Amino acid sequence: MHCQAAVFDLDGTLVDSLADLADAANAMLASYGFRTHDVGAYRYFVGDGSRKLIERILPKERSRDAAFVDEAMARYKDCYAERLLHRTQLYDGIPEMLEELRRRNIPMAICTNKHQSAADAIVEALFPKNMFQEVIGDRRGLPRKPDPQKVLHIARRMGVSPASTAYFGDTAVDMDTAHNAGALAVGVLWGFRPPQEHTAHGAQILLSHPRELFQKLTFCAEDIV
Repeated sequence: MHCQAAVFDLDGTLVDSLADLADAANAMLASYGFRTHDVGAYRYFVGDGSRKLIERILPKERSRDAAFVDEAMARYKDCYAERLLHRTQLYDGIPEMLEELRRRNIPMAICTNKHQSAADAIVEALFPKNMFQEVIGDRRGLPRKPDPQKVLHIARRMGVSPASTAYFGDTAVDMDTAHNAGALAVGVLWGFRPPQEHTAHGAQILLSHPRELFQKLTFCAEDIV
């Protein structure tokens, strides 16, 4: 299949951020005297935005209190701002993959449910300037994945059709997002979730390492709409 653009999830796809996410969330929980969680558990807590993360990790009786969730989420964001680059790093092979896409003049973007300020800070710190045409996190006016509006917005801004866009992610939410947008669903197996989750949600291509991308997909910058 030929693709003309690439859109990436961030956490678990381009960057391994799990330890910093878990540390920040556990710091928030500990500040209230609540039970914390093992780092591995956060593989299934994250992926649907900060609010959903907080609802999942709080004690059940507190997760039903919308005002308290708002307070806890604000405290979590403060904790995360202090830690978001302590251990977060690019996955092996990601820099080379992105540079090859850029060499081929393939437009690239990031579409994440992560709150916008954190997404922007990580991208600024870990990626070359102007690597991505768009970095869209959790922002007003664009609903969270798996709603396709973010990906459709990006495709319009890039001047490509959704059908010629490859969407890369590591969770069921990402695969559902790709299908909802009419994009190619590319599941990455180095992230937070197991292969079975990708295939159950319709992954059309699975990558075990970024170097496999150009063996399984053809990218060309022609026929921009």
